[in-house]
Amino acid sequence: MGFLGRFIEIMTIELTVLLTAAMPIIELRGAIPVGVSLGMSPLHAFIISFIGSILPVPFLIFTIRPIFKALKQLKFFRGFIERITDKTLMRSGRIQRYGFWGLILFVAIPLPGTGVWTGTLASVLLDLRFKMAFPAIFIGNLMAGLIVMSLSQGAVRTINIFSGLF
Repeated sequence: MGFLGRFIEIMTIELTVLLTAAMPIIELRGAIPVGVSLGMSPLHAFIISFIGSILPVPFLIFTIRPIFKALKQLKFFRGFIERITDKTLMRSGRIQRYGFWGLILFVAIPLPGTGVWTGTLASVLLDLRFKMAFPAIFIGNLMAGLIVMSLSQGAVRTINIFSGLF
């Protein structure tokens, strides 16, 4: 395979990881292991995943309220939007109590129902200003990525150890 073929292959892997990280629910928590499984180093997968997961945040902060408002006008989406809103607000007690630091922790904990998308939605529903919400989401996402990267690094080492045995 020539240089161009290898370049396209690498860019395809990076684009796959970037787009996976930008998706709700999966985010960088799923994208880092995807990148590692596709042959990226955990650090490389972390960097690409972090970029992919943080890119939607400013757009979400500024557009989610009008989008939800418009969708609530449609009977088909009203119940769905209300469930998402209620579920997010139920999980956002820590954010309400601790503000900036609560939002960082909420985004940083790599568990289902937390993360960039939910943290962004919670920050909008709680009327947090962009200049407070974005840095908190950024830092929380960085922390989550470091946790997942560390776990992925450990998984890679474990697989290498076991593959050497057989």
